[in-house]
Amino acid sequence: MIRENVPAQAFSTWFEPIKPVDYRNGLLTIQVPSDFFYDYLETHYIKVLKATIRKVLGPEGKLEYSIMMDNNENKPVVVKQPSVDRTNTKNPPKQIQIDFENVEQKILNPFALPGIKKVDIASNLNENYCMENFVVGECNRVAYEAGLAVAKNPGRTSFNPMFVFSPTGMGKTHICQAIGLETKKYHPELTVLYVNAEQFLMQFQASCRNNNSPNKSNRDDFVHFYQMIDVLIIDDIQFLSGKAKTQDTLFHIFNHLQQTGKQLIFTCDKPPAEIKDMEQRLISRFKWGLSAEMSMPDVETRRNILKRKAYNEGVELPEDVVNYIAEHIKTNVREMEGFLISLIAQSSLNRKSITISLAKQMVERFVNNSNREITITYIINAVCEEMGTSQADFFTKSRKRNIVQARQLSMYFSKKYTKAPLTVIGEQCGGKDHATVIHALKTVANLLDTDKQFRAVADKIEQTLL
Repeated sequence: MIRENVPAQAFSTWFEPIKPVDYRNGLLTIQVPSDFFYDYLETHYIKVLKATIRKVLGPEGKLEYSIMMDNNENKPVVVKQPSVDRTNTKNPPKQIQIDFENVEQKILNPFALPGIKKVDIASNLNENYCMENFVVGECNRVAYEAGLAVAKNPGRTSFNPMFVFSPTGMGKTHICQAIGLETKKYHPELTVLYVNAEQFLMQFQASCRNNNSPNKSNRDDFVHFYQMIDVLIIDDIQFLSGKAKTQDTLFHIFNHLQQTGKQLIFTCDKPPAEIKDMEQRLISRFKWGLSAEMSMPDVETRRNILKRKAYNEGVELPEDVVNYIAEHIKTNVREMEGFLISLIAQSSLNRKSITISLAKQMVERFVNNSNREITITYIINAVCEEMGTSQADFFTKSRKRNIVQARQLSMYFSKKYTKAPLTVIGEQCGGKDHATVIHALKTVANLLDTDKQFRAVADKIEQTLL
């Protein structure tokens, strides 16, 4: 149950090391490797733990930790500690038991409940994805500033719909949820709903399978439910590609909300024009408002993100460790943050300080090994960063020399370091055809032989990739 409700990286880091040691009279005892581990679980994952305990052990179920502690002789001793909800107060009393009767239950298909009211609709927003935790840089400033404008005046700006796009792991989910949370601050009376496109799809499919009566379909309830929303946020809209009936239903929901002055926010891994198997009338509507790109942060922004993440985790990172991680993890923000959590966990599990030496060991073991499987997206990110080209320009039809060379180098390294066919390389490098890729390969090979400055740039990019 927990695995299905937390990110894979978090499950691997914080739940796999847990060992069950005792269960009697409704009290489950689990062993964790350190006091820091216990604090982290209680601060960050108490809600999912409470819900799981209630579901599996019943409303009277209780949780207790068996914590491996160090004593003065460096021999671990076991200290037992009852579960405490750390999310409600900075200094929680140590012996309070959890009230499992009041655990909030999530409704996967809220539209199926007859007579549901707007006040009963949960937003599905994660409080950790707030504006205060969002680090702003040139890579995401447009999305951030537009998001603040939308939050203050939802549905009443020219940014409707707001369409945020970027490769995976650049912060799309964070910014769209932050907009939702900020909107609730300014307009608590409005109904805000965040939903992933996959969840939207599953809800729609369920509505088509079930009928309330011979005369009324759950599909009508589904549409009615979404038409009640004041601010609708749909994440990863590309997952609706090829789903004609779902797209048709979204089209009608979109029109209703747009015409009644409601706010729509979408995220995607590519700009609207490049989404495959999506109805043109939907793509046209995605373009009505603002399309904001988010790209890989520069080194300084990555440093700031690491510092903010470490601060939120209650950990002080040495400056040299921050610099080293920021300079060596360039794939995406999500991987960088995941690496930091693994570093903190490694430090806690082995009772070691976080040092540059430990960071180097983990980069070598976890990051460098994974980077050997180089993707086209990773190559494009590396090329754009080294050549100072924005991804928005990269994917346009611009014929400026630096942009053309960025595309050509991306195609060259994609051919060299991936197994993708030329047609796929061309498609992902701005929708180019097979002949364009062949021309790019020949051009780059010629420039490498004749242009020392070009070769120096290419060598630096290649060192980054490897």
